[in-house]
Amino acid sequence: MQTSVAREADRGVRYAILAVLVVGFRRRDPGAVFNAVVSIAATSLPGAVERRYDVTFRPWQRAYLSTAMLTHTVGMLGPYDDVWWWDHVTHAHSATILGGLTFAAARRRGRDPRPWVVAIVAFAGVVWEFAEYGIHATATRLGLDPVLVSYGAADTFFDLVFDIVGALVVVVLGDSLLENLTSTDENLPSAPDSRP
Repeated sequence: MQTSVAREADRGVRYAILAVLVVGFRRRDPGAVFNAVVSIAATSLPGAVERRYDVTFRPWQRAYLSTAMLTHTVGMLGPYDDVWWWDHVTHAHSATILGGLTFAAARRRGRDPRPWVVAIVAFAGVVWEFAEYGIHATATRLGLDPVLVSYGAADTFFDLVFDIVGALVVVVLGDSLLENLTSTDENLPSAPDSRP
């Protein structure tokens, strides 16, 4: 269960994303609108995961996910174009979320999560870059504003580098930061037998 402070912070982030949605509509910016809608939906993921699996997210974990959605959505209003490091931060941040989910799933299945985290984050990063390029190229050909923008080979390279940086952060810190998501009843030590 979230504390009231965490609930209010989560609500504040959702309102901020909603504000980006409104600004996107006012600017007639389909990229900002689309990404704000996806981000609002993504902030509901911890609750859905908690209902589906026997886990409870810590308040900071919810805030971490929500903040990633907010920084990405705000980026669509200009920081991706105007702030040189914005894209690097959002890629590393998003990669730690995907890596964290992968880490927790592998640990819960009793597998070593490290190779899975790196492989899945790298694969998802490549798929994302192809999708970004395809969406941008298709929208340009059709004369539409793209909902995702590809900035060229150098940008793609750095996006993938920061995806891997995010994966490595999870590999190093996953056990200490994600223990609440990795424990299952089978992983817990059994109580000592009290029978004589």
